[in-house]
Amino acid sequence: MGTFATMADLIRLLPDSVANQIAAGEVVQRPASAVKELLENTIDSGANDVKLIIKEAGKILIQVVDNGCGMSECDARLCFERHATSKIQTADDLMAVRTLGFRGEALASISSISQVELKTKRFEDEIGTNVHIEGSEFISQFPVSCANGTSVSVKNLFYNVPARRNFLKSNTLELKYIIEEFFRVAIANPIKNFSFYNQEKILFQVPSSNLKQRIVNLFGSPYNQRLIPIEQNSGLINISGYIGKPEYAKKTRGEQYFFTNGRFMKNPYLHHAVENAFQQLIPTDAFPTYFIFFAVDPKSIDVNIHPTKTEINFQEIKSIYAILNASIKQTIGKFNISPTLDFDLEQSLNIPQLPENHPVKQPTITINPDFNPFEKESKMQAQMPFSHLTKTQSDEWKKFFEPDPSLINLPERNPTTCFQVQNSFIVTYTKTGIAVIDQQHAHERILYEQFLNKSVEQPNGSQKLLIPQTVKLAPDDALLLKEWLNYFRELGFDLAEFGKDSFVIHSSPSSLDTSNLNEIIESVLENIKISPPDIKMKYNQILAKSFAKRLAVKRGKKLKQEEMDSIREKLFSCLVPDLSPDGKPTLVMLSFNDLTKKLKI
Repeated sequence: MGTFATMADLIRLLPDSVANQIAAGEVVQRPASAVKELLENTIDSGANDVKLIIKEAGKILIQVVDNGCGMSECDARLCFERHATSKIQTADDLMAVRTLGFRGEALASISSISQVELKTKRFEDEIGTNVHIEGSEFISQFPVSCANGTSVSVKNLFYNVPARRNFLKSNTLELKYIIEEFFRVAIANPIKNFSFYNQEKILFQVPSSNLKQRIVNLFGSPYNQRLIPIEQNSGLINISGYIGKPEYAKKTRGEQYFFTNGRFMKNPYLHHAVENAFQQLIPTDAFPTYFIFFAVDPKSIDVNIHPTKTEINFQEIKSIYAILNASIKQTIGKFNISPTLDFDLEQSLNIPQLPENHPVKQPTITINPDFNPFEKESKMQAQMPFSHLTKTQSDEWKKFFEPDPSLINLPERNPTTCFQVQNSFIVTYTKTGIAVIDQQHAHERILYEQFLNKSVEQPNGSQKLLIPQTVKLAPDDALLLKEWLNYFRELGFDLAEFGKDSFVIHSSPSSLDTSNLNEIIESVLENIKISPPDIKMKYNQILAKSFAKRLAVKRGKKLKQEEMDSIREKLFSCLVPDLSPDGKPTLVMLSFNDLTKKLKI
């Protein structure tokens, strides 16, 4: 004990400024995180008119202005303290929270890594108050003349944490993330007015409306015809909202929204319930659109499992999965999107009526008096070996020794170097052995190197379109395409902006099918999203890989002989013929030496 008593104390409390910065690392990961927290505060304030003002993708300024309840002079100062909240007084309150921001960390975290100015005024007050805080340090508070409600200006985000600021992406990509957060709040609150200003220009202005009109205002007029309503009420959960018609499924996964008690949330398990309901109605590489709202007892969920509160735990998750899946299938059937059965009709009694005066004939049967049930067995036992089988019998035996024609695409001409198995693999031979080629991975490698060669040399492999095509994208995809525009041009595209969220294409790479460039662009953008830039990989390599994955022939596609021969020849001409752009094997080799050993020749 004496030795322990003389040791220096090692544990000490963190200063508030450091604790706030640690919390900020969880809550505020990028400008979009601050936007989310500030917008949610406006909803809790009861505001019906909200303005979001952004400069330099939120790095220089994020300002949110609302006409909500405002704050008193004391509350305006207290709201920047950690765990300051108006919603929780006891631990039981945590499980019954219906509002959005409740942990009291948002403003404290934001103010620890930025310069914050808050102006606020309650309706009943004659004058408002102004609070200025920088890096968790209180600077000033004084009376100010301002409108009812609250205005929060966040300037120079991460100014005192340069390492985190350096990890931010380009302005285009950071703005895309901000738009995503804006959409999530705007969709969840259609009865409120929202305005979004970027670089002092209006980007979105959506008036108070119903849910469907809000979706149309944000994503464009075509959605007016693409959506069908879903509604299901039960004792466990109430489901409402809209799903997209299967024929309008997109190649990007952008328009997928779950909301629980007015809060945007992500749940892979419930997302699978939606995908399962759309199975066999949309292509395997397409994504269903949905805007689905859940209303549940707050005590049956836990929203406090993640700092940003975008993940939610449900007590009865398996039951909710079943209800959601059944509701979507019912909705699809109700609106005659897929074939349905009439279960009210007894099929066994649905007997067609005979025409009037139709002659009635007595049923007859034909009997072969010479039939001997033992004759076949005795004859077969007396037969000689295979060489003496009749042609019909020989064909029957071939089924056991010859490949199933449905699984093998046999050569169309002779001589040939390869054939297809299971519409997925190309079997060929080389000087040293037999090769089994994965047609999808092989074609990805071929296209990848072709696109890279075009970008390295010159984009002269372009085809001029007889009629320029206009590509219409979702707002966040349009921003992503703007960022990658120069790299698309390097690969042979001649395209330019053409109005809001639209682009016009005058020419495209010669290897592209131009019948649906909109779908191709969407699919490539989706591949870019799910494979973020690698430090070791250049942008043109990422884009070339994305195009290769989108355009390569897929497993299950039956190939013509010339297509098989082309893949074989071009694969062995590649710089890296044995690996796909993702590093997966393109072929398996079986040498003649191995064959000799295995067959014990």
